Order: sequence, then structure tokens, then C-alpha cells
Amino acid sequence: MAKESMKAREVKRAKMVAKYAEKKAALKKAALADAEGNIDYEALTKLQKLPKNASRVRLHNRCMMTGRPKGYIRQFGISRIQFREMASAGLIPGVKKASW
Repeated sequence: MAKESMKAREVKRAKMVAKYAEKKAALKKAALADAEGNIDYEALTKLQKLPKNASRVRLHNRCMMTGRPKGYIRQFGISRIQFREMASAGLIPGVKKASW
């Protein structure tokens, strides 16, 4: 199990990313060079002053059940360990152990 503080930190980051998403997109669009090659340096400065945690890159996928950061299966939103336990118990519809 992950520490509760790590889980809370990820939730906090996700909220901040959502909060600044529109503002960040608008500033990025304004900062791009236009047809003449002019760059809006004021927009770039404002973009740099946004909080670091407002960036989507800083988010890390974690298991919904345990908070484990590694071995994450994106399709199910859980770690490989939880996936295996749940699949063996028959809790995930359409998934069964391979045998050939």
C-alpha cells in the first residue's frame, strides 16, 4: 500500500492540472509564432509563472485500490498484482487465465 500522503499528492496534482488546463492552452496558443514569425514573449512569461504541478507531465498513474505507482495497467486502472488477484477470483468480466 502506498502512503496516503502520496495518494493525496496525486489527487492534488490532478485537480491543479484540470484547473489550469484552459489557461495553459490559451497561453500556449498565444505564444506560438504567427505567419510572420513573431513570438508573444509576454505569453511565454505568463506560461512560465504557472505552478509546476499544473503540468500534465507531472501526473503519475497509480492503482485505484492500493496506490501502487509501478506495474499499472492503463486499461483497467489497477496494478498488475491487483489485476491478477481479481482475474483469478473472477471479478473482472471477460478475463480468464490463459491455458493452451
